[in-house]
Amino acid sequence: MSSPIRKRRVPETRRRSVSPEHSRKRRSRSPLPDRERRQRRRSKTVPDGSHSRPSEKRRDKEHRSRRESRHDESRSKHRSHRARNSLSEGPSAIPAADARKSPKSDTVPPKSPVEDVVTPADVATPARPKTARGSDGEGSVHTPDFRLSGKLAAETNTVNGVELKYTEPAEARRPTGTHWRIYVFKDGKDIDMHHVDAASAYLFGRDRKVADIPTDHPSCSSQHAVLQYRQASDAVKPYLIDLASTNGTFLNGQRVPTQRFIELRSEDVVKFGFSTREYVLLRE
Repeated sequence: MSSPIRKRRVPETRRRSVSPEHSRKRRSRSPLPDRERRQRRRSKTVPDGSHSRPSEKRRDKEHRSRRESRHDESRSKHRSHRARNSLSEGPSAIPAADARKSPKSDTVPPKSPVEDVVTPADVATPARPKTARGSDGEGSVHTPDFRLSGKLAAETNTVNGVELKYTEPAEARRPTGTHWRIYVFKDGKDIDMHHVDAASAYLFGRDRKVADIPTDHPSCSSQHAVLQYRQASDAVKPYLIDLASTNGTFLNGQRVPTQRFIELRSEDVVKFGFSTREYVLLRE
């Protein structure tokens, strides 16, 4: 047999006496439960679920903007009213400050003679040129350097894409009436010969792109020395100049100074670096 269902007894303190008439009114007011009804009353929702009630900050902002707009309208009306009154009374009744502010006033305050005077403070002083500061400190100021940088000369003094270290002087001349030759000896044997009278200068070096007379020894520089013909007082003479080579240039067994012209004579012997080849200059 199934046990009988016992009804739950509600304590006396929790019982509420509600009249039947009052309960009917509450049921007929809304078919929705109390919780849902209170929620809808508290916040009205739109179909997309967003809250339609504006926030307090938004309400305050709208109220502030409406108040400022009303204040601006009243201020503009007050200005127009003052302008009309001043025009009706005459231009003499308008103060100088109000005449400049009123938009409809055609009167201009008289210009004082002091305003036409230009003071030294009003004259604009020319701006000083900015100078570059060095990396060694804020106090060190370097003035601009307008000297020649040599970049333009480097672009013009280029052969086969190689920048030449040497530039011919103004007194460079081609020898005329005299034939010069260079004979190359190695271990006492004549191995080569070069005619050196068709141009005003001949370059010795290891770089075959620019060298007129190549020197293939590893101790020689790519642009080692130059044989230059120069106009002297009585004739065109050959000179030798070392282009700051690493291992030097030797004339008759003596090392010549760099970047200086040394006059050559017939039967002089020239050696480059540690090479054993001897270059003998002869005049015919």
